[in-house]
Amino acid sequence: MEAFRPDFARVGIIGGGQLGQMMILAGTPLGFSFGVLTPSASDPAARLADFHVAGELTDATAIRTLVEWADVTTCEIEHINTDALEQAQARGALIRPAARVLRTVNDKYEQKRTLAAAGVPVPAFGDRPTGYPVVQKLRRGGYDGRGVKILADAADPALPGECYYEDLVDFQAELAVVVCRSVTGETTSYPVVEMEFDAAANICSRVSVPARVEADVEARARAIAIEAVEAIDAVGVVAVELFLGRDGEVLVNELAPRPHNSGHLTIEACATSQFEQHLRAVTGLPLGPTTLRLPAVMVNVLGAPDADGVPRLDGLTRLLARPGVHLHWYGKTRVRPYRKMGHVTVVADDLGAAMATAAQVEADTTVRGAEG
Repeated sequence: MEAFRPDFARVGIIGGGQLGQMMILAGTPLGFSFGVLTPSASDPAARLADFHVAGELTDATAIRTLVEWADVTTCEIEHINTDALEQAQARGALIRPAARVLRTVNDKYEQKRTLAAAGVPVPAFGDRPTGYPVVQKLRRGGYDGRGVKILADAADPALPGECYYEDLVDFQAELAVVVCRSVTGETTSYPVVEMEFDAAANICSRVSVPARVEADVEARARAIAIEAVEAIDAVGVVAVELFLGRDGEVLVNELAPRPHNSGHLTIEACATSQFEQHLRAVTGLPLGPTTLRLPAVMVNVLGAPDADGVPRLDGLTRLLARPGVHLHWYGKTRVRPYRKMGHVTVVADDLGAAMATAAQVEADTTVRGAEG
């Protein structure tokens, strides 16, 4: 197929959440048009799309409708019908990342085996525990902290379902690197970010850049992340989550073959956002620079622990009065406890100042539910 011209390229996105929404916002200035497969026309990405296919992400007929409309199809969530994507590829459709990549990543045990076979450092793992405590992970379907449990001993109730086990890593930090790989094999990576998690929900609550690590750790983390992406042969953005052990070892935790929460701050902090970069990669355009412009902290705006109903954001006036603050509100129609309703990125001349403002944002900003 002839190389795409952005003024006519149609991009199909499987999934209609905030990642698709931000992909559309990044690609519209480049001249792309977008189709989205998602159940509801009120989903965040569907409200911005030029073409909407209503259906579940497992619906083969709906996937075929979207793929036949698009010049190239990508995804904003990996838990989709890979059989339907393989059939579309057999008919000549461009699916990026390819169905085989999604199939490998969706089975976390197979993901680990693929990485280990390529020599990528990962925690020790197997199909049964060799000691306790141990991390139990469901092979499929885990997302945002679900499908993972630390088992203290053999009597600890386990998660139901097909699973595997990993050694519990004694880590000093959880890091991530967003990598992008083009159709020609051109690969680039963003600066290492540091992730912090909400203990109650086991969900990422804050991401900061630059990560507070030594230069050699930064270099190793970026190199390992690129090796991981090459091992699965992905095209597009892949987020590589990493552990920095107390012994200084860098290990790959998990991969996400799409734009990712750990890369949201690239919109304000870097020369090219992860969303634009992903579109550049899957449509065959040159990759953009990943230079860090300013230190930044991203705070996830989560539903309150008791939230349910129509979302109400408290603290908006105080939030937007602070310098360097950028709000991204996803427009979801219902809030639930710990649901991601938006994010705030704070940029500043130094990381300490950005972190101080981010702490104020977290203290002042709450999403509650109201009847409506």
